[in-house]
Amino acid sequence: MDIIKNIRVIGLMSGTSLDGVDIALIETDGVDVYHYGRAYTVPYDDDLRDSLRSVLGLKPDTPEHKEQIRQVEEAMTRFHADVVKDFLSAEDAPVELIGFHGHTIHHEPEQHYTHQIGNGQLLADLTGIKVVNRFRNADVLAGGQGAPLVPVFHAALCADMEKPVAVLNIGGVANITWIGVNGEMLAFDTGPGNAPVNDWVLKHGGIHMDYNGKLAISGKINEQILTSLMKHKYFAQYPPKSIDRNIFNEKLEHLEGLSLADGAATATAFAAEAVAYSVSFYLPEAPKSLIVCGGGANNPTMIRFIRQRLPQVEVKTARDVGWNSDAIEAQAFAYLAARRIAGLPITFPTTTGAPEPLMGGEIFTPHAA
Repeated sequence: MDIIKNIRVIGLMSGTSLDGVDIALIETDGVDVYHYGRAYTVPYDDDLRDSLRSVLGLKPDTPEHKEQIRQVEEAMTRFHADVVKDFLSAEDAPVELIGFHGHTIHHEPEQHYTHQIGNGQLLADLTGIKVVNRFRNADVLAGGQGAPLVPVFHAALCADMEKPVAVLNIGGVANITWIGVNGEMLAFDTGPGNAPVNDWVLKHGGIHMDYNGKLAISGKINEQILTSLMKHKYFAQYPPKSIDRNIFNEKLEHLEGLSLADGAATATAFAAEAVAYSVSFYLPEAPKSLIVCGGGANNPTMIRFIRQRLPQVEVKTARDVGWNSDAIEAQAFAYLAARRIAGLPITFPTTTGAPEPLMGGEIFTPHAA
């Protein structure tokens, strides 16, 4: 058996919140992480963000959308390449691999279909570095949900923590990883995250997000609408399970007529209520602590709402435990890329519903100049 090698890997994540590209560097052999390097986010410009938003929900195999999606994919990939080049300009040692998530535009696992735009070959050619992307495809084709993919990295982060412990990632969609006393994992999407809040404030306030939860904390939660939102059929499904960011759109029309602040408060409470429901009904055992990461960890109102709904659980942010909250997903895709190179699985029956532990990701080697 080959010795697993420790390598320097960049991870790239474009999340459902449409805020920008997260980039992070780690040194790992795909099992242990030996060093966490620099990490930051590069915001999308308005034109690219609008272009990405325009293809959400579309399928590239439909003739009327194929060219539009290809153009957006190329622009997004070139943006990622520029982010990588700028990052590398401040690095002294070479980087051997890139984990490139791309951007999810359509996720329908019950139809064995998922699609993330992002041209792995183009990124490899533009950067001169080997790329792994298309992480979700093998799992979905095998009957898994294709999400969440981060749990195996969460387990590495929590290796020395008291169990059971849970990690909640709040991006556009929120997902949770529960890790038991013997290292067993359960993971699934709890429901909405930042996406309904972002979509609401963009539509009604012309801003891209509720910065620091200031609108939500000044508004009043409409409990009647919140109860209606929680009647969505997704919450009755047992995990593993995952969702597309748009599946709650029809329900969220109930917010129309509320003030900007009240709509933000109710949408934020929806995400928190979904988390509390998931923890209460679907985890094998209540976690001793729930660690919140992702963009939602930067929203004090979101954290406050979750704490109010889970008084029996110690709710912490990633920053509280010394993690870089904004970097975790990018770090995770660097870690998953290293696991792909090492021939290690990234999804499991209890994290995505895959029939067995599965490798994931396609490898793209730069073409010779």
